[in-house]
Amino acid sequence: MAHRLSDTSPEAMEVLIDLYRRMTPAEKLQRMHDLTLAADQLALAGLRARHPGESEQELFLRLARIRLGDDLFAKAYGTRGLKGP
Repeated sequence: MAHRLSDTSPEAMEVLIDLYRRMTPAEKLQRMHDLTLAADQLALAGLRARHPGESEQELFLRLARIRLGDDLFAKAYGTRGLKGP
């Protein structure tokens, strides 16, 4: 395994990898779903802090634009009144 910066010991990392190997595909999918939701919540919290006056819909659209990029966002959502970054 390549060297990387981590505060996790190699032994603990091996245990974690073994646990992931033992997961069923459904368990892995559920894990990814949960992690994606957690990442969305963190991203939305950051957007709320930077844009405190915006509605949840406006924040959702900002997150969509970040995830999709400007071109795909415009195709999916049109302009929808979002101004600036």
